[in-house]
Amino acid sequence: MTDLFSVHGKNVLVTGGSRGIGLMIARGFVAAGANVIISSRKADVCASVAEELTVLGNCAAIPADLGHDDGARALAAAVRDRVDKLDVLVNNAGATWGAPLEDYPESAFDKLWAVNVKAVFRLTIELLPALRAAAGPDDPARVINIGSVDGLRVPMIEVYAYSATKAAVHMLTRTLAHQLAGERITVNAIAPGPFESKMMAFALDDPHSRAAVEAQVPLGRIGRPEDMSGTAIYLASRAGAYLTGAVIPVDGGLTTHG
Repeated sequence: MTDLFSVHGKNVLVTGGSRGIGLMIARGFVAAGANVIISSRKADVCASVAEELTVLGNCAAIPADLGHDDGARALAAAVRDRVDKLDVLVNNAGATWGAPLEDYPESAFDKLWAVNVKAVFRLTIELLPALRAAAGPDDPARVINIGSVDGLRVPMIEVYAYSATKAAVHMLTRTLAHQLAGERITVNAIAPGPFESKMMAFALDDPHSRAAVEAQVPLGRIGRPEDMSGTAIYLASRAGAYLTGAVIPVDGGLTTHG
C-alpha cells in the first residue's frame, strides 16, 4: 500500500507554490520524497519558500509571471532546462476579483482569463515534451489543475469572473484529458472549498465570518493542508493512474448543497 501512493523521486512543478493551496501541495510532495519546483511571481518570496521546504526534501524555485504568454513560455523553458522529464504538473496559480454586479470591471475578466485559464492551457502545451518523456502505460504523466467549488455551484459572494474562469478550468481539464489520454498523460482537476489562503483571508481572518463559513460546510470545518496535499498525491501516484477527466471537490461536502 505504501508503494501504491508513492510519489518518491517524481519531478513535480507547482505553480503558485509559494503560498496558500499551492504551498500546501508543494510541501506535501516535498515531504513525500518528490523533486519539486515551485513557481510564483515574486522571485524573492519564491526562493525563500523553496529554501524553507528543502528542510523536508528537494525543492527549487523558478519565478515566473503567468499573466502573459511569454511568462508561461519562459517558465516551461526553464523547467525543461532543469529536468529531462516532468512527471507531474500542478497548475495552481490563479487570481480572484470581487465587486458588486454593476461595478464589476471588464478588466477583471481580462486579468482572470489570462491567469486562471490561458496560463493553464499555455503552460500545459509548452510542457508537453517533458510530460511525454515521463509518460508510460502503467505510470502516466499527470496534469493536475486547481479549479474551485465556485466553478461548480453559484458562489455566495460576487466573484463573477472568478467563478466563470474556474468553470472554464474544469471544462478545459476534461477536454485536455480526452485529447491526451492516448499519450498516457492524465488530466484531472481539484475543486477546493474553503482553505486557509490569501483569497479566503477576508472571510477566515474574522472569527465571526469564519464561524459562518464553517457552519455552511457539512463536515463543519475549514480544509487542512493534508486534505489538499493528500488529494494531489493520490492523483499523482499509482493509486490515481486510471483516473482522468475528473473534477474532484475537496470541500467538506459544500457541493452537496447543489
